[in-house]
Amino acid sequence: MGAAGAGALLLAKPGWAGSGVSAVAAQTPGLKVAGWAAELAIAPMSARTLRVSLLPLNPQEQAQPIPDDGVLVASQGGGEAPIRIRSVSAESNLACGTFELKILPQPLTVIIRDQNQAELQRLQIDMSDGSVGFLTHGAPVFGLGEGGPQLDRRGHAYSMKHGQGTPDLATNGARVPIPWLVGADGWALFFHLPFGSFDLTANEGRFRPWASGAALPLDLFLVGSHQPQEILAEYARLTGFPHMPPIWSLGYQQSHRTLANRDEVMSEARRFREDGLPCDVLIYLGTGFCPSGWNRGHGSFTFNLEVFPDPQRMFEELHKEHFKLALHVVNPPQHLQGRAADASGGSGDPDRAANYWSKHLEVFRLGVDGWWADEGDSLDPEVCLARNRMYWEGPQVERPGRRPYTLNRNGYAGMQRYGWLWSGDIDSTWEALRSQVGVGISAGLSGMPYWGTDTGGFVTTPELTGELYARWFQFSAFCPLFRSHGRTWKLRRPWQWNTGDFGPTELKGYGPNSGLPDIKELHNPQVEPICRKYLELRYGLLPYTYTLVREALTRDCPSCAPCGSTTMTIPGPCCAPTSICGGGTSSLLRSPRKAQRPEPFTYRAALGMTSGRTKGWRAPVKSPGPWILPRCLFM
Repeated sequence: MGAAGAGALLLAKPGWAGSGVSAVAAQTPGLKVAGWAAELAIAPMSARTLRVSLLPLNPQEQAQPIPDDGVLVASQGGGEAPIRIRSVSAESNLACGTFELKILPQPLTVIIRDQNQAELQRLQIDMSDGSVGFLTHGAPVFGLGEGGPQLDRRGHAYSMKHGQGTPDLATNGARVPIPWLVGADGWALFFHLPFGSFDLTANEGRFRPWASGAALPLDLFLVGSHQPQEILAEYARLTGFPHMPPIWSLGYQQSHRTLANRDEVMSEARRFREDGLPCDVLIYLGTGFCPSGWNRGHGSFTFNLEVFPDPQRMFEELHKEHFKLALHVVNPPQHLQGRAADASGGSGDPDRAANYWSKHLEVFRLGVDGWWADEGDSLDPEVCLARNRMYWEGPQVERPGRRPYTLNRNGYAGMQRYGWLWSGDIDSTWEALRSQVGVGISAGLSGMPYWGTDTGGFVTTPELTGELYARWFQFSAFCPLFRSHGRTWKLRRPWQWNTGDFGPTELKGYGPNSGLPDIKELHNPQVEPICRKYLELRYGLLPYTYTLVREALTRDCPSCAPCGSTTMTIPGPCCAPTSICGGGTSSLLRSPRKAQRPEPFTYRAALGMTSGRTKGWRAPVKSPGPWILPRCLFM
């Protein structure tokens, strides 16, 4: 190739920003991105994944390393040295692992082909601002995390700002952006750095850094495969395989808001057991978003004694009935950093994870089993991830060998290693329920298998009826997260729709769509039996669910997937965000064929569990014979 080709092509030692890289020949202008001298580095991470980076050079002309932001778990490939280029004056062709590269100047373009010479991507880098153009090949594009227009991401622009400040919050929920795109024709791109936005409104997609001054380093990964499981596995090898959650987190979770007193807390728990309604987790909101929660206000770790006068004794009693307990927390430090196990050094820095976690310990040691980490919309992406990590690592310092549980509102790429995600404050409407199918699929295809919704919707509207709640309950029974929550919270209990009582309404001044259902809806005897049936089905399928969780851990198979996604060439109708099926190799979907129900079993015995958390509840004793499984399934 020579200097007439790529100008200066430098082969460095293994490593992503090795020292001692020699200067570029004087006759060839060097690469500059947004005014910064840069080096193009390309290396294979595996037979299917290629890393492409633009690294800034310091005054000594040394390439600066990619910062460790906690996102990547694999920063090096299989040992092959990166190709390093500091100037490009003419077209050049290079081999890099199993990939063939063509590099063009003006504008700097990297064309990547697989070993069969099929073009996977064409990356065109604008040297003035660091933006990157890429091909969508006229086929659907999936991924980009939670929220936003579903399911094919083309035709829209994405700011990649997370949180609930979105115009489509009522239906599509909160945004938890993941800069990971999956093309239906066999490619995927992960933009590790910098943080930026995506514009998919044209035939060519474009990534733009949020600020031109932060254009470097540019660090992205291209995956080539026509098998979705291979693509997701490559993403997991980069950002981490999903964690293994505690088995009880796969059961039903009942959330609470305004609470009157101790008796109300304990009597509700007794009702689940006395009525034989399976339930594993009781979740308690903090005071502030409701007038009387578990604590004394936002950010407080002091119990509300009107509701929890003797929290340790109450927790012991609830544990004896085989309930797990999770508490709501807000107001994290704006610049949280570090790890829960780090030595604080006595500095008392409130932004250190070790110091912030220590505030949880007195409450945690009373018997809390999990956390509901709410808010965080104003946090930077790396801070969101540090918060996710703290709630995974902190509990394990206290209780080695026990799997933690945290339900998060915000996160970032890599959060699948640490916790769960739900879709935010959506409305109680049929349109919101329909939209959540696509939102869940996008979360799964973005590497986040542990996802769910507020069953019944969060914001109660006049559209909420017993039928809508029952349908939503059925949907949630096949989502990874099976949790009921919302304002007018008692309408999220299986039995409330036949009591004639709304309970605390909690709607005053809350949004233009909020409102109570017709009081006639609260005399519906059909809702509780439907909820019971799907609770029993959920628990009867627990061994299957646990198998999917294990597959997610070892192969990053999503618990939710579009129908037909065993190959990446997905037929048009299956791209609609209304057709989904079980993920993994042991898919539950057998529609329209009939499937024999398994012989009756006790799920605790099947999983080697000892005492019964549902007070002796078993799968139905009599098999109903052949049955047709629902068409829309997540697990």
